[in-house]
Amino acid sequence: MKRNMIATLVAAIAFAGLAARAQAADIVDEWASVKTPPPPALKEVKVDPKTTALLMLDFMKQNCGKRARCIATLPAMKKLLDEARAHKVPVVYSIIGGSTIADVMPDVAAQADEPHVQAAPNKFRNTDLEKILKDKGITTVIVTGTAANGAVLQTAVGAIGRGMSVIVPVDGLSSIDAYADLATVYTFSNAPALSAKGTLTRSTMIKF
Repeated sequence: MKRNMIATLVAAIAFAGLAARAQAADIVDEWASVKTPPPPALKEVKVDPKTTALLMLDFMKQNCGKRARCIATLPAMKKLLDEARAHKVPVVYSIIGGSTIADVMPDVAAQADEPHVQAAPNKFRNTDLEKILKDKGITTVIVTGTAANGAVLQTAVGAIGRGMSVIVPVDGLSSIDAYADLATVYTFSNAPALSAKGTLTRSTMIKF
């Protein structure tokens, strides 16, 4: 009987210790032990130029021009932009506060007939972006820009919330550092709504 009582007491103490550690652990406690997941598979995608728009978000001299990671995306984005225009895909720009459309990086500058909106990270918020897209019969948007974890992510969520499909070329998004880009791409490939309605790709894998 005494042995059983001691064994029960020891087990109870051990369980209490495990429970205390479980309660104390949160993501900050676990930070150093979290392993980077494998990269997501990128998919080739064929788009319909009549129902697809290219969103060029915040490629401004004031932010992109000061971010090495954003500058590195410009050659690929210029090629994608040229390809979209060649297939008459509508292009819509966004600009940041305190800027004008003339402040877009020269390599990917807007043409006179291409609309733009000015907004915080979610480019649908308090702008005409939804109307611009709906008036053109757009059901799919290719989302590019900076910051990945700001304008790209939030605008993609806004598009999905409005019933659109989203294509995100990973060579067309950028943040201040690589981890923010990684976290954004991971979110696109794993968050329920984003992974269901979004396609991760590379600009060279998009066919018009």
